[in-house]
Amino acid sequence: MIISGAIICDAAGERSADIRIEEGIVTQIGENLSGGEIVPAQGCYLLPGLIDTNVRLKDGQLNRTNLEKLSRRALRGGVSTVVLASDTSPRIDNEITLEFVQQHCCLSGGATIESTVSALMDSGALSNIAIMLKKGSLAVHASGLDDYNLISRVAQYLKMADKPLFYKAEDKSLFESGVMADGAVASHLGLPGIGEMSEVVHVASMIEIARHFGIRIVFKSVTEPRTIEMISAAAREGVRVEAEVALHHLLKNDSACMGFDTDAKINPPLVSETKRLALIDALRQGQIASLTSLHQPNSDVHKDITFFDAAFGTTAIEEYLPLAYTYLIRTGIIGMEQFIALASSAPGSQVGIEAGKIEVGKKADLIVLDPSATTHVSHHHSLYKNEMLQGRVTMAICRGEVTRF
Repeated sequence: MIISGAIICDAAGERSADIRIEEGIVTQIGENLSGGEIVPAQGCYLLPGLIDTNVRLKDGQLNRTNLEKLSRRALRGGVSTVVLASDTSPRIDNEITLEFVQQHCCLSGGATIESTVSALMDSGALSNIAIMLKKGSLAVHASGLDDYNLISRVAQYLKMADKPLFYKAEDKSLFESGVMADGAVASHLGLPGIGEMSEVVHVASMIEIARHFGIRIVFKSVTEPRTIEMISAAAREGVRVEAEVALHHLLKNDSACMGFDTDAKINPPLVSETKRLALIDALRQGQIASLTSLHQPNSDVHKDITFFDAAFGTTAIEEYLPLAYTYLIRTGIIGMEQFIALASSAPGSQVGIEAGKIEVGKKADLIVLDPSATTHVSHHHSLYKNEMLQGRVTMAICRGEVTRF
């Protein structure tokens, strides 16, 4: 197969060329290539597949149907590799659940699905981290840890295996009572808020854990500008810490919750416009290491209820690339090559997957984006419902399989 006339863009920059793909491998990049099937792609971007390492299943339920839907929707959104958060039901904390995910990791017409392992079991005891990492889990996942004996033991396993900790910094006691970010909008709606200290204090303590043990910690979907400052300062000192930010917190603020719109109830919650702009500034300055769609879909029964009782989460992975193209790239906030670094190269490096480059000899995990086409957000429980986005994924090559949309 030859993809002809596309704008090839990876983390190294843009160039116009033809690309030959044979048996799932890029074998030639050049001008006026010929021979075999030719796919015209003039005016389209040819991009490395995105990697999203902070994804959840519908209602958190780990089953075949949900894995199939996620796999296909992810690829349609430009994501060729999905890494599941471990807080599913059942939790991914043992070999049986991990093996179930691995049995469904390469579904036809969909993205590759990988998994993290939960640091703790449902009982609160330490899971068998060493075995799970050897069996193929890509990272250890935890949130809101406050037992420093357990944290130290987790850190020792991570150091031994040289694997990262995916850490969601939150005070769980606050999330049990709060439903959105503390501030003027929460007060106006009469809803209990979640203060910034829920995130900031946990990040500060875990930075010191990373410093002491020399482990790599990726702070997942952070929202507080103070958090970004602390992580950036520690990274400059050589501490192996990184900040991941969700697309939602760059594109929307807490006013989306007005009218008690439960589709805007996400975890972590949307923040004020002032903080959103601070996150945009941090993105421009290179203080954010990676991005995520923070895909966490829910059934109607969990969303078509009062805001206080509704589940956290929104669907987003199917529109990930068009959302980023519309609101970050076309607006000039970041360039396409920077986006690929944030959404492919960096998350890939966090889980040991070489990604973000289109080169001869590399696997052809590739996405074709037509920037002149549009994508309509039709899902009724999307934060972006009914929006018309610029750009549409028209083709994907994943594990050598070609999927056209």
